Amino acid sequence: MAQKLIKRKSRTKAHYDNSHNLGKTLAAVDAANNKLSNHPEVGPGDTIKVHVRIKEGEKERIQVFEGTVIGKSNHGAGKSVIVRKISHGVGVERIFLLNSPVVSKIEVVMKGKVSRAKLYYLRKLEGRAAKIDRDVQTNEAVAASAAAKATKHN
Repeated sequence: MAQKLIKRKSRTKAHYDNSHNLGKTLAAVDAANNKLSNHPEVGPGDTIKVHVRIKEGEKERIQVFEGTVIGKSNHGAGKSVIVRKISHGVGVERIFLLNSPVVSKIEVVMKGKVSRAKLYYLRKLEGRAAKIDRDVQTNEAVAASAAAKATKHN
């Protein structure tokens, strides 16, 4: 790749620009990674089940981690979600990279109705106070959205 000399007003030393076509390369890598993962769209407040591959010695098994999405990051190939659950009275949070081969499957159990992007305030709440309202859809709305998807794909 060709290097381009950046002229500066200071006389100390010349700086070289190595970012020739770097944006195009990153876009190509992100597009390739997005095609690999076929997970459903999840957002903050959703209750999801993440099927995680766990390797113990030579054996490999799948463990399900079910919890509420309290944060999401959408940075290209590094897309990730933070999932929180309460296990035996202790809050447990895990960060899952969506394009990782460790995550085999994601299921959306329930859609949540929240008005914030990050739900970190749930860390301080307990019991019923930490409950999130469900985004309830009627059967007619579900049928209409399925019909719209079918016409969009055709």
